Amino acid sequence: MGIVASVKHENFKRCDQSGFCRRNRAIADAATSNENSWASPYYLDPATINVQNGVLKAIVSKSLGEGYGPVSFPLTIAFLESGVARVSIDEEKRQKGDVELRHGSVARKERYNEASNWAIVGALKTDRRASPSMAAEATTIVYGPGNSYKAVIKHSPFAIDFWRANEVHVKLNGKGFLNMEHWRPKIEKPAKEAIEVKEGEEAQPLIENTDAEEDESTWWEESFGGNTDSKPKGPESVGLDITFPGYEHVFGIPQHTGPLSLKQTRGGSGNFDEPYRLYNSDVFEYEMDSPMTLYGAIPLMQAHRKDSTVGVFWLNAAETWIDIVKTKISTNPLSLGIGGKVDTQTHWFSEAGLLDVFVFLGPTPRDIVHAYSDLTGYTQLPQQFAIAYHQCRWNYVSDDDVREVDRKFDKHNIPYDIIWLDLEYTNEKKYFQWDPHTFPDPLGMQTQLDAHSRKLVVLIDPHIKNTHDYSIVDDLKSKSLAVRNKDNEIYEGWCWPGSAHWIDCFSPEAQKWWTSLFQYKTFQGAAPNLFIWNDMNEPSVFNGPETTMPKDNIHYGNWEHRDLHNINGLTFVNATYNALLHRDSKVPKRPFVLTRSFFSGSQRMGAMWTGDNQASWPHLAASIPMILANNIAGFPFSGADVGGFFGNPEKDLLTRWYQAGIFYPFFRAHAHIDTRRREPYLAGEPYTKIITRAIRLRYQLLPAWYTAFHQASVDGSPILRPHYYVYPGDEAAFDIDDQFFIGSTGLLAKPVVSEGANSVDIYLPTGKTFYDYFDYTVYRGVGKSVPFSAPLEKIPLLMQGGHIFPRKERPRKSSGLMKWDPYTLVVVLGGEDEMHAEGELYIDDGETFDYREGAFIHRNFTYAPGISSNAPMGILRSESLTPPSKESKKAKAYLQSMEHVRVEKIVVINAPSQWGGRASVRVLEDGQHERSAGLRYWKAEGGRTAWAVVRDPGVGIGKRWKMEF
Repeated sequence: MGIVASVKHENFKRCDQSGFCRRNRAIADAATSNENSWASPYYLDPATINVQNGVLKAIVSKSLGEGYGPVSFPLTIAFLESGVARVSIDEEKRQKGDVELRHGSVARKERYNEASNWAIVGALKTDRRASPSMAAEATTIVYGPGNSYKAVIKHSPFAIDFWRANEVHVKLNGKGFLNMEHWRPKIEKPAKEAIEVKEGEEAQPLIENTDAEEDESTWWEESFGGNTDSKPKGPESVGLDITFPGYEHVFGIPQHTGPLSLKQTRGGSGNFDEPYRLYNSDVFEYEMDSPMTLYGAIPLMQAHRKDSTVGVFWLNAAETWIDIVKTKISTNPLSLGIGGKVDTQTHWFSEAGLLDVFVFLGPTPRDIVHAYSDLTGYTQLPQQFAIAYHQCRWNYVSDDDVREVDRKFDKHNIPYDIIWLDLEYTNEKKYFQWDPHTFPDPLGMQTQLDAHSRKLVVLIDPHIKNTHDYSIVDDLKSKSLAVRNKDNEIYEGWCWPGSAHWIDCFSPEAQKWWTSLFQYKTFQGAAPNLFIWNDMNEPSVFNGPETTMPKDNIHYGNWEHRDLHNINGLTFVNATYNALLHRDSKVPKRPFVLTRSFFSGSQRMGAMWTGDNQASWPHLAASIPMILANNIAGFPFSGADVGGFFGNPEKDLLTRWYQAGIFYPFFRAHAHIDTRRREPYLAGEPYTKIITRAIRLRYQLLPAWYTAFHQASVDGSPILRPHYYVYPGDEAAFDIDDQFFIGSTGLLAKPVVSEGANSVDIYLPTGKTFYDYFDYTVYRGVGKSVPFSAPLEKIPLLMQGGHIFPRKERPRKSSGLMKWDPYTLVVVLGGEDEMHAEGELYIDDGETFDYREGAFIHRNFTYAPGISSNAPMGILRSESLTPPSKESKKAKAYLQSMEHVRVEKIVVINAPSQWGGRASVRVLEDGQHERSAGLRYWKAEGGRTAWAVVRDPGVGIGKRWKMEF
């Protein structure tokens, strides 16, 4: 494997190099060290409380000490019909514009209040039944399903406790860390100077203020890496402690490396000494097991304990840090630390914006994810091709190169659906223009791909080359559609093209212009089977502070970049999504867009990946908890570069990575321009054969994957599900993050991620029965890990009893060529007490939005054993999950097109021994005569369970039928 460098830490801030992070941590330190005497300076005046239609409004005041008047902060608490509570705090002076900006800045005076416009799309209807009761010390609001929740709002100091089932589950400001940095004028003090922290230097400790004043060293200016942030609005950070009493595990807040169960961040053995950071950044060759920021930010956290989950969503688009501290609370002072409970205390602080927190009281992980998805939107239902195999590298060097790779996949009988072009397809780094020398015939290239229903994805980034012979940059400038600098002039930075400007996709006019660029007459050489990859959209700026834009840059609406940094990538992919949507306006196709940068809500528009990983075993292992974190944070269409982006993987690593990658919801191989070619057919035997089998397994299970994507698209369900999500009461396994379930299929995978390993230990819950996917070996769960043999050619994949899942077994060149193939249903029966099974199948045309008009098939399959000696030994049924309604023309046309698609095989795992003497089953289908189908039975032996196959029952996949055994 090639030698790769590690991340350049000196390019990115630590907490002690970030003024607002230091200041908020200092508050926490003071409050903690003076716990008995500390009093939060924030209080709520009961006389200002007004409650109407499920919304409480009041004024929270901040005491500044003797001789100073209090600062007013409008408080709004909305109790939503979903049972979610939203707590928002603004600042009165900034809200009214009663402040002065420095340096003649044109920036908005208010705190940024438009994050919800981008992140929130629904579920904000308030619970009008929420009932208040007021007392001298606190106001209590009863709300939620069946009035089963309550919020106790303490007046002085201001704090909120959220109750469910007679117990406090979430506490806001219970530790007194609340901090709203109010506006104040700068008073020049000759002795005070801003501290510049140079790259690689240790920050100096906070200046001691002998006059007991606050430290102002980073209020008005802050320098890092040669760039000075002018801070025209002064200090404006927001901070709050959020405690989860009795909860030991917290999950979420992607994107970071490290375990799914988040670590403590205040030092100690095995802990981090830095907070988790959310500041979307182009982190080159990122490191393992770190709270360091990466490319995306979803500020959603779940807290979990046995049979209870709660959560918070911190809606803020500015740079954010989160500290985590766990404290063991003993109920018996003589217990010597044995027993008791663990409280998890989190401390959130953002550089700017509102304090805007959503509180979820669960009680299950499913409830949290669904409620969050109701707010921020469900993951996009992609086209069928998008969940198949993607082949990418930086770069395929010509259209002849692409054609040759396409032919070689076919020659080696390896299926794939999409080939990708990185930067080098462009004409001198000018997007929307093909290199005339290396890609002279892009339409001919796409026609060859289309012959096998394949697609092309090309890279288009938000930086536009600043050059004299490029009409697109001329338009960007003349129409004032670019991001501006602090002086209100067009911002110029450095990226792949060299000098560049950045489109400002917060602007409606910029979005319309971007849409126009994707029209076929504008983007010449683009065909309908071309889709888009949005990279570098954090945004990445090679000569900017922390490899991004200066925080005092100006966006549409005169908002500073600091206000909205983490949403920037979302706005760009949103513009691209809508551009593709309008490209084929007569018959709109579902867009496919891949984004590197993301925020809450990005899931509505496409897929994400974990960025520039390395070809190493630790990076392979880290990909699984990273993808699981995205799945439980409402963005399941996620993946990692198979094989690693940097470096040359040895063949065992490449093979194992494919065996893991087939379980990524977004399955793409990718490699750096300096790496050796590594298409699967180049690996040599036995590696090519093993990798091909793995890819074919992904294609075989595409019906199950598509069904899982459909479920995610209607309720936000994770596609990959960690153990705690499926078994929230199994305390022994809450921190397991290297194995996962696929949707609701009952398929349990644990990829091999360690060098030289020939086996894995798979944790199986007590009382559940599992079977090897390939040879039906039986594994019985006893609440601990069991060994599973996994030589290089073996993928650790189990089937859980009680489930039914669909697959297709005919190998094809691409998923598009599988459209009319018949289905196989796999019925997995459990032990003696688990002989029932259930599963689903969702199908539509895999391309258009016709499913919104009923053009789909959604079936529920159930198996039940016979209930008497006179009844059949078992019945398998197919019933519709489509609500009865008048069929649209598109629905009728689609169902007619699927008339001849049938079930060609039923495989029953753990088939009852009584079936051994049977040769047929009875088949009854709506609109058809009763008939029989052949049954073959294999008895249990050698640790493998019995199984049976019904061949060609001939039933329609969209029809109502039953099969009697």
